[in-house]
Amino acid sequence: MVTLTTAENALKTLYLGVVTEQLNTAVNPLLTKFEQTTSDVWGKEIRKLAAYGVNGGVGAGSEDGNLPTPGQNNYAQFVLELKNLYGTIEISDKAIRASQNSSGAFVNLLNAEMEGLIKASKFNFGRMLYGDGSGKLCRVETKTGLNTVIVDSVKNLMEGMIVDLYNSSDEIDASGIRINGVLHSTRNIIIDRTTEGLPFTDSNGYFVMQGSYQKELTGLGALFGNTETLYGLEKSKNPWLTPYKKTSAELTDVVIQRAIDHLDETAGSMADFIVCSSGVKRAYQNYLITNRTNIDIMDLKGGYKAMSYNGIPLISDRFVPSGTMYILNTKDFHLHQLCDWRWLEGDDGRVIKQVAGRPVYTATLVKYADLICDRPVGQAMISGITEQ
Repeated sequence: MVTLTTAENALKTLYLGVVTEQLNTAVNPLLTKFEQTTSDVWGKEIRKLAAYGVNGGVGAGSEDGNLPTPGQNNYAQFVLELKNLYGTIEISDKAIRASQNSSGAFVNLLNAEMEGLIKASKFNFGRMLYGDGSGKLCRVETKTGLNTVIVDSVKNLMEGMIVDLYNSSDEIDASGIRINGVLHSTRNIIIDRTTEGLPFTDSNGYFVMQGSYQKELTGLGALFGNTETLYGLEKSKNPWLTPYKKTSAELTDVVIQRAIDHLDETAGSMADFIVCSSGVKRAYQNYLITNRTNIDIMDLKGGYKAMSYNGIPLISDRFVPSGTMYILNTKDFHLHQLCDWRWLEGDDGRVIKQVAGRPVYTATLVKYADLICDRPVGQAMISGITEQ
């Protein structure tokens, strides 16, 4: 007979390994290039010494003269608070009881819940890698009906997401809003508030993943953003925190090579990964075809395929901002974590818990981590590219 104990054992022994493997290797090709490590984690924080510049204790001299004055390496300390990443499944008591006498039905029930959790977690984890940590999904441009709005981009949205609405003063106007529909062609969003509608105050309001404002991973959006601080340090006092940024409407081999050469000549950084929006990828494909250049394809870890630029993989990702290409040295990136994905356990060691006042049981997957680039000056971004 199927019981809650059976479900506990299945989640701990059968599903955890599968979920962990999926979320560590199948989110997107970029994540597979980042090393995941428990080093430099101190309590609730990541504290990491980052070296920059060169050692000063080098020089030429005479045969019997003084030796070069020692010059220690330059170090700065990065400080980030570990982000709390959660994923929750919910199973009703009725569903569990209905499958008590059928192990097959119970397995199907758990499989459906776990597949949904993996799909949602992969989507949002992949999105965070390109975000700035704010949790912002899109800007609300105008309200077109009681339960419909037009947003500036639907890249970060999917049906079923639960979001919060913030106004231009960064104050929350509404929470727990369920997205029922996403119309990609018109950028229209249908929400579930058909009775009271969506409170809407200005055209600079924005949607945020539920409860996630300023609590997401420090992704590429933060690295290439215009904020004054990064990893707790001021950019104005640490020029090596500022990556290469170039605007170019036309994308050519020369534009890409100029960025790669800059990283090599100024930071000694060897680019090994290029990722862009799908429209930029099509523009580059058209450039290659127009110039009668073969399009080389290469295989990547995790079963992914990519175009090749002089042996460097070039892929597209839906979460890259429109008209943008990132040129990265992925060896400089580390996902620092307190532990890998785990089930949230109570004092009694149980992972399945009844929700107070409701006939349902939940289990929560958790990971405490954040992303750090050791050498920001060794990364590049080309923006303003005309898409196709």
